[in-house]
Amino acid sequence: MTAPLAPDDSTAPLGGGCLPQADACIARHRSAVCVVMTADCLPVLLCDKQGSVVSAAHAGWKGLAAGVIEAAVQAMDVAPQNLMAWLGPAIAQDAFEVGEEVRTAFVAIQPQSASAFIPGLNGKWFADIYALARLRLNALGITSIYGGGYCTYRERERFFSYRRDGVTGRMGTFIWLE
Repeated sequence: MTAPLAPDDSTAPLGGGCLPQADACIARHRSAVCVVMTADCLPVLLCDKQGSVVSAAHAGWKGLAAGVIEAAVQAMDVAPQNLMAWLGPAIAQDAFEVGEEVRTAFVAIQPQSASAFIPGLNGKWFADIYALARLRLNALGITSIYGGGYCTYRERERFFSYRRDGVTGRMGTFIWLE
């Protein structure tokens, strides 16, 4: 996993130079674009209702469990009730089989996360990454949540999926201020 959050650095070079790699970034300047690259993981876009700050977070299960959404919200420095979230294309529950360690990681932090898992075979679970993200957002006080209706695994003609193909490209999810 890379650094949890890239700072909004208006002095960073545009169109070249080395920029930090992280699981989330924020922007308060119109010259900056936040982007995350995914293939099954969940991209989460955040913005405030006043249009003064945006964020993009790469919320795979490890980052989501480690608090990537919480770190992005904290860095945005906006009251949660003034934030909106959009959940981009990700793997759906019926295709997202995980081990007990994944379920345990979420339930240990947030017991109600147990509702986002259904049992599979041989001690495996099917995780609903959209539900897990909504639970984390709601716990922060964010209730304006949109998106979350795609499946990168099943929708072969629309999306890349590492779980489906083994080797794959990536999709970019972008957000910026106008």
